[in-house]
Amino acid sequence: MLALCPVPWLLEPVSAADPVPRWRACGLLLDEPSHPLVLPVRDIRVLYGLKSDHYAGFARTQIPHPHEYFAPMEALTASDGHTNPMMQALCARATAQANFMMPP
Repeated sequence: MLALCPVPWLLEPVSAADPVPRWRACGLLLDEPSHPLVLPVRDIRVLYGLKSDHYAGFARTQIPHPHEYFAPMEALTASDGHTNPMMQALCARATAQANFMMPP
């Protein structure tokens, strides 16, 4: 997978409070870019929040890719969602350490 960073985006400031251009803040480029920056992305995980009825139908009929995780939107937006044991287990499975038999 490749991430494409267009020149206009690279030239914009990091934030309204920080005028440093993004290209300078990233520390990868020596000079102001004149071409888009294309970077390989080695590791990506995506957590999708689906409405409950969409989630139920999807979970019954689909097989997610290894980098995809799904949860009902209500579980993601719940004020105490971080204490939900099923959400904690899902997040634990989505970590890079979950890929190792014995994490370093």
